[in-house]
Amino acid sequence: MVKNAANSGKHSPKGVGHAAKGGKPKKKFWNYPRADKGPIHRWLPSWRVVLASIFGVIGLGVAAFAVLYVSVSIPEPDDLAIAQSTRVYYEDGETEMGSFADISRESVQISDLPDYVGHAVISSEDKSFYTNNGIDLRGIGRALVNNVRGGATQGGSTLTQQYVERYYLGTTTSYTGKLKEAIIALKIDREQSKDEILQNYLNTIYFGRGAYGIEMAAQRYFGVSASELDVSQSALLAGIIPAPSAWDPENSPEKAESRWQGVLGNMVSEGYLTQEEADDLEFPETISTELSDDFEGPDGYLLSTAKSELVASGEFTADEINTRGLKIVTTIDEDMQQAAVDAVDSLPEDRPDNNYVTLTSADPRTGAIYAMYAGADYKERERNGVTQDRAQAGSTFKPFALLAHIEQGGTLWDTYESYSPMSFGNGDFEVQNFDGSNRGRIPLTTATAYSVNTVFVQLNQQVGPSATRDVAVRAGLPDGPAEGETAEANETPGLDDSLTNVLGSASPHPIDMVTAYSTFANRGVQHDTHIVKEVYDADGNVVYSGENEGEKVFEQDDIDTLNYALQGTSASGATAETAGQLGRPVAGKTGTSSGPWSSWYIGYIPQMVTAVDMYQIGDDGTEEKLDTFGTVAPYEIGGGSYPADVWLAYMQVATEGMDIEEFADLPDSAGGQVYDPAPVTPVDPDPAPAPEPEPTVTQEPTTEPEPTTEPEPTTEPEPTTEPEEPEPEPGDGEDDDNGGGNGDQGGGNTGGGSQDDGGGEG
Repeated sequence: MVKNAANSGKHSPKGVGHAAKGGKPKKKFWNYPRADKGPIHRWLPSWRVVLASIFGVIGLGVAAFAVLYVSVSIPEPDDLAIAQSTRVYYEDGETEMGSFADISRESVQISDLPDYVGHAVISSEDKSFYTNNGIDLRGIGRALVNNVRGGATQGGSTLTQQYVERYYLGTTTSYTGKLKEAIIALKIDREQSKDEILQNYLNTIYFGRGAYGIEMAAQRYFGVSASELDVSQSALLAGIIPAPSAWDPENSPEKAESRWQGVLGNMVSEGYLTQEEADDLEFPETISTELSDDFEGPDGYLLSTAKSELVASGEFTADEINTRGLKIVTTIDEDMQQAAVDAVDSLPEDRPDNNYVTLTSADPRTGAIYAMYAGADYKERERNGVTQDRAQAGSTFKPFALLAHIEQGGTLWDTYESYSPMSFGNGDFEVQNFDGSNRGRIPLTTATAYSVNTVFVQLNQQVGPSATRDVAVRAGLPDGPAEGETAEANETPGLDDSLTNVLGSASPHPIDMVTAYSTFANRGVQHDTHIVKEVYDADGNVVYSGENEGEKVFEQDDIDTLNYALQGTSASGATAETAGQLGRPVAGKTGTSSGPWSSWYIGYIPQMVTAVDMYQIGDDGTEEKLDTFGTVAPYEIGGGSYPADVWLAYMQVATEGMDIEEFADLPDSAGGQVYDPAPVTPVDPDPAPAPEPEPTVTQEPTTEPEPTTEPEPTTEPEPTTEPEEPEPEPGDGEDDDNGGGNGDQGGGNTGGGSQDDGGGEG
């Protein structure tokens, strides 16, 4: 053993030998794993390494910040950073439609303003303004932690940083941009007095309504100069700074007042007001917003719809749209839009002032809106007839029941009795055909071509009203509010499971019916109907696209079968024979609610769906019956009359030069023989199944709550159904008398009847 030890010493490494003589071993730069440590600790860094690393990172950070501080200079004030109008274009991306934000700015001296103007802003936006050096490290840290945790992005900006952003840099959202913003804020705080910074901030901040700076804000909200603002008005303007358009009292009075109260509370806590002074203040009244001339006429509705669509997408706020200098390219074709305006203007000049007409035309293959007539002048009526108004659907609802029948295995050649009137619900109510005719036992193709109410109520009874409703919802009718929406924002009044829902007691928005019928035209594939094609930022980058993936909601064969039947409505003598004059295959459906309260025609070709509806609004904002005008009698104002006329006038221009496409052939799965819906000669009512053949039995047990709903709106034989002509008069050939709802301001029915006698038309 001794010998081995001696040998071991003899052959020991040089370093060990030196250590034995009292020297220290030389340490390696990387000494991991560390000797004499456990299996885990041997890999962990020592406290010296950790401490050195921390100081190293801090040192590098300080050095980097010092370099940036020296290299970043205060740029020249950039007016474009202050305000850039967003411009809107037609589909070609070159023809301008209009712009958002009538931007105005007028500077004032801080010495000309009451002290409480600045105090209100400081209390709301930056309580440490007089003590910080331009940045708030605590605020930045808090915002950083929030952002890392995935919360809503925060900036932690001081009032000085906000000023720098708006006056020198423009909107900054990246961490690099925020760092540069902070450095410039530090420099600004060293070079300018607090009063100068506050003055510049008040002259550049955006207050909504196209107003930059406190002077224009005072004028546009209160009609006074900034020097004349009182404490209450100042607190309101300070409170809405974070989201001025959204919190404008005109748009959100409750939020505006909540913010106002918050600012007053902050002013009290900061010592600028006493509690007694704050309690004595009243919420200030504001003046109405003045729209720019760009919103005049029908195009104003296009601009408003584009803005609303972008805000609803969650990608932009209203203020960003107003101020970021965006380029918004819509889907609107300028020539088609003019054709829509001309088509509506072609109606007789004696059309009542409170008679409203909308036209919506879209590409079913993409959901892009070609043209939209939502009203004559947006500045006169800031309510969109296409997206906000409603009208009882009438017989435009019948295809939903027909499609439910097809989905359940039924064919277009299944036959039903068509006598009128016909009792349902154990005789509780009766349904009449629009012309009172009995065509005998007829197939569904004929019932569709002539919009036979009694047949469709029988069909609905067979398939189940809930199935009809389900098809309507899948096709595109809103069934209730989406997450975060109010019930009114996304529902269809009157959309229920009653037996007469097939006659159109529901009151949809025109845009929803366009989506539904576009799903038919696109063979069961649904796209979101939209008006914005693309959005570009100020540097020309695409930051938003309206294109959306289609979703298959119906089987192709089922829709092809439905489209076959709906082509029969434009045949000679059918309810929409006017549409047949287009000279190409057309499918569609007319609709007239009882009264008539509204009338529709929705017709389509494979490349285009166009819906036209007409309704009338009384002085109290509720729907009223359509008045007579032109050469058409009241009982003839149905979907096959004026709406079909407007549709044809528009489509003749809009489809010029467009390829003529055929609808898909009737699929083998449709069963039966190919049926050509020819005119059917009415026959006398069958006395056996028919209830008492009283011609005036159109009782409307739950029709309209209005006292003006005459008990027999369509009972008596219509003058247009000449004494038993072999065909029903094409004037409207419609339906109905189902009662339906009454109006939601703006022309629609809020509810729609449920169990009344008939509603659709022809």
